[in-house]
Amino acid sequence: MPSHRSSRRLPFDRPLQVEWITLGLWVAVSGLWMSAVFVLPGLWAWAALVFALVLHASLSHEVLHGHPFPSRRLSEALVLVNPGLFVPYLRFRDTHLAHHQDANLTDPYDDPETNYVDPVVWAELPRAVQAVLALNNTLAGRMLVGPLAAQVSFMRDDCRAIRAGDRQALKGWLVHVPGVVLILAAVWASPMPVWMYLTACYVSVSVLKIRTFLEHQAHARARGRTVIVEDRGPLAFLFLNNNFHVVHHMHPRVPWYRLPALYRTNRDRYLSCNEGYRYGSYAEVFKRHFLWAKDPVPHPLWSSDR
Repeated sequence: MPSHRSSRRLPFDRPLQVEWITLGLWVAVSGLWMSAVFVLPGLWAWAALVFALVLHASLSHEVLHGHPFPSRRLSEALVLVNPGLFVPYLRFRDTHLAHHQDANLTDPYDDPETNYVDPVVWAELPRAVQAVLALNNTLAGRMLVGPLAAQVSFMRDDCRAIRAGDRQALKGWLVHVPGVVLILAAVWASPMPVWMYLTACYVSVSVLKIRTFLEHQAHARARGRTVIVEDRGPLAFLFLNNNFHVVHHMHPRVPWYRLPALYRTNRDRYLSCNEGYRYGSYAEVFKRHFLWAKDPVPHPLWSSDR
């Protein structure tokens, strides 16, 4: 049986000289952001802004995996200023690449993107914190309080790292702050109220939480921890096909627009690799988990007796 992180080389594992589709999408997203902030009226502007911010975050994910240029510096120049404001690109890059160590997926300590908690730590948390984390473990809660909970946790961990002397974490924030100032200055000079822009930033993260909600599950085998959501609708486009998540983890250098075809031609293989962890669509995800937790917050495969 093939391992989760496949060593098989594909003809498009490396980016093209220039991935014009991805670059063209970045141009379109930038234009949509400008139109939303400076041109479009009222709710149309707000909706377009949310759309642009979600796509920008998805493009940032593409960039950290080596797209659209062979030069990392040239690619990162496209997304170094984050119009979504909340997370520095360099910190997203570093933590997400650490997350791609598949053997550590869902580990409460070694996977920076997990929502599982060590059962020993869970037992010592105040009940109010447990209640928030339990709410956060439903899709409705993840969309409502998830962006705030994740931001608080992310900034707390980075503050600890910076105090401990982590220069890379400090660099990420120092590079990020001028971009935040630039974006807020542009919004201040635009017809869009700052409060409307900030709410769009929050809602864009809420939309992204739909994707990340069940990307990974606790499973004894690393290969069984990563999902496939067989969706080809608007959310799949906003997430740049990252719903075919096990395909992405096995071939992280494959560009977003090739993932569906790659999955379609090797469907049985990928579902065998991930032990059948699959949803038919995001509609199914909402139906099953909008108000009901997928699994517990304490990691179900970790003992509370350690």
